[in-house]
Amino acid sequence: MNVILSDAEFLQFRTLIHQIAGISLSDAKKQLVSARLAKRLQVFKLNTYGAYYKVLMKDATELQVAVDMLTTNETYFFREPKHFDFLRDVALPELRGSGPLRVWSGACSSGEEPYTLAMVLADSLGGRPWEIVASDISSRVLETARQGRYPLEGTRGIPQALLNKYCLKGVGANHGCFMVEPALASRIDFQAINLNNPLPKLGMFDVIFLRNVMIYFDSETKVQVVKRLVSHLKPGGYFLVSHSESLNGVTDELRLVKPSIYRRPHA
Repeated sequence: MNVILSDAEFLQFRTLIHQIAGISLSDAKKQLVSARLAKRLQVFKLNTYGAYYKVLMKDATELQVAVDMLTTNETYFFREPKHFDFLRDVALPELRGSGPLRVWSGACSSGEEPYTLAMVLADSLGGRPWEIVASDISSRVLETARQGRYPLEGTRGIPQALLNKYCLKGVGANHGCFMVEPALASRIDFQAINLNNPLPKLGMFDVIFLRNVMIYFDSETKVQVVKRLVSHLKPGGYFLVSHSESLNGVTDELRLVKPSIYRRPHA
């Protein structure tokens, strides 16, 4: 059954996802919303998207499913690799201090970014302790992230030396997959966090990655989200966005180091 998403129904979902996640869906995203939610209509045997919207208003569990489906974005290992080169070659040698070095992956999706970070930190810091917090609004992708198990084609961006050192090729039932080495994976703290809401007590971080998520926020949401995250960035710490994003006009608390890389000034 081919159900059509009307403009009025699209507006309902558009308003809902903005209220919950701060994400602004353009008119061009109407087909995406229709395609991603179509299977849920089939599950509930519904013949209109409006009827499904009414389900969401009564069922908190299904509302989380819908949010998961509408907020999950593509990611892969060593995406935008120059950021990881900068982290290894510039940021890590500069960031000194007592206690573990702490990094936050602020929209980690299915886990490729924090696992990339873990490989870089483990390979670069020697015996210095480190911690990674990885957060996302979607409980479904966080479950995938915690498993650390991916199709073999996902290894294409991983440098061979790191692949050999930190990844395991699947055998038997796991043929065609690979896993991040369990001892490495266990050092990442995955948490469900909605950046559009007040943040939990996470402590302070030396580096924050917030990449490929602000493109979905309107201007006011960007300002509020960045303000929340910067409050958890240590003086002298680095804040990285994607190459397609900028903090120009978003915050005056950070200084541009180079395109897409910012730093909080020392006190």
